[in-house]
Amino acid sequence: MRADAIRRVVIVGGGTAGWMAAAGIARVAGELPGLEIELVESDEIGTVGVGEATIPQIALFNAMLGIDEADFVRATNATYKLGIEFRDWTRLGHSYVHPFGFYGLDMKGVQFHHHWLKGRTLGDPTPLDAYSLAVVAGLRERFAHPRPDQPNSPLSKIGYAFQFDAGLYARYLRRLAEGWGVRRTEGRVVDVTRDGETGHVSAIVLQSGARVAGDLFVDCSGFRGLLIEGVMGAGFEDWSAWLPCDRALAVPCESGGDRRPLTRSTARPAGWQWRIPLQHRIGNGYVYSSAHVSDDEAAATLLANLDGAPLAEPKPLRFKAGHRRRAWIGNVVALGLAGGFLEPLESTSIHLVQSGIARLMTLFPARGFDQLEIDRFNAETVEEYVDIRDFLVLHYKATERDDSDFWNYCRTLAPPEGLAYKLAMFRRNGRIFREHDELFTETSWLSVMVGQGVEATGYHPVADLLSDEETLRRLHHIRDVVGQTADAMPTQDEYLRRIGCDLTPLRRAS
Repeated sequence: MRADAIRRVVIVGGGTAGWMAAAGIARVAGELPGLEIELVESDEIGTVGVGEATIPQIALFNAMLGIDEADFVRATNATYKLGIEFRDWTRLGHSYVHPFGFYGLDMKGVQFHHHWLKGRTLGDPTPLDAYSLAVVAGLRERFAHPRPDQPNSPLSKIGYAFQFDAGLYARYLRRLAEGWGVRRTEGRVVDVTRDGETGHVSAIVLQSGARVAGDLFVDCSGFRGLLIEGVMGAGFEDWSAWLPCDRALAVPCESGGDRRPLTRSTARPAGWQWRIPLQHRIGNGYVYSSAHVSDDEAAATLLANLDGAPLAEPKPLRFKAGHRRRAWIGNVVALGLAGGFLEPLESTSIHLVQSGIARLMTLFPARGFDQLEIDRFNAETVEEYVDIRDFLVLHYKATERDDSDFWNYCRTLAPPEGLAYKLAMFRRNGRIFREHDELFTETSWLSVMVGQGVEATGYHPVADLLSDEETLRRLHHIRDVVGQTADAMPTQDEYLRRIGCDLTPLRRAS
């Protein structure tokens, strides 16, 4: 056992981020001799709790924790998710889906979309969505797990994530973490003491007068960044110029409409509205720019576009797009909203917590807190935020909408350098490159660029190894197989009932 090993980890703040951190650290490092993990939270302080949609990486996190998927789905009122449907983003009346998984089948060593682009020059107008099983099945309300044992089926490569009640997920993780020895302490933090020589946080002081000491502090205190900003002065990189939405209203409503395994994002005159169908209700919210619409107008728009009666009053949130300049300073590491905020347009909020935990465990420190490792953590964190930012900005920049001041601003803004490069590469000959193993794959970039109306003027020359007739024949065959496979899948409701889900909807109290 190292003499300088971390003995006490203190997590400040609960909610999804705090309990993900507690469970993750306990699962990976909890059996280290002498290691204690304590989470401090106050029931008086609410959590944001709107991060209800996820991306496929969440399945890896749950698997790492040893979670039984069916038990998790039942406990969190979860539904499955095959992608995100975007309505009215390109123009009013238009829609497309950003799917998990792949399109079609690569042929002649060339990515499928180059053959699709060639097909369009030959007069085949079939949209790209028709070649994705995730899209076709999602729109038909169908779901099935991937079948890697069927390598010739589109099911072999389908990806999926979850939509769940974030509060129930936090409670689920709390049960796991406490079972692994994590101690929860109730209390509001009123003071922080620091080491006079190193500047490290030595303890937090609670309203009760209790003092909680630690070696490593994980800040999960939400937007306020109690330790990382309030104590360590991390600074904030403001991206409001590229992502001008700065407020949100969130409200659950009674179940209604379809229960497609898709998160829906509908563009509004000053932002966008999310729709997340769970087993028992629908989560909704309006992310908007306060410079372009009033809070009252935003609330009216949100409430007028629900599938069922609201189950609560809209919950307001205020935020600024961007990130802490340093997510790790001294012995304080920020996760979740304490580290930064990027609107949930592509369901990345929970993933950023997950990736931060993975990064922390990779670079888990000793009490000496090696600055080289801290710098590595910070550099990788900023890189991930930049990659996600560029992908989000693509949705706003690549639009034909000119029906409001908000959309005129977004359409005409100068894109970040990385996004400008990706757009230029695609417009030339349909080429897409994934930089440094970034979060969003070539499939994701392709989906949104094509969906938002970005057009390629050419395609990979090797696609011409197939004759024109053979290209069209194969395209037709692939979309037939995709459609037939989707039709053979059970509906999502059938699938959920098979694993014991109730599906009884919540109703508004009379």
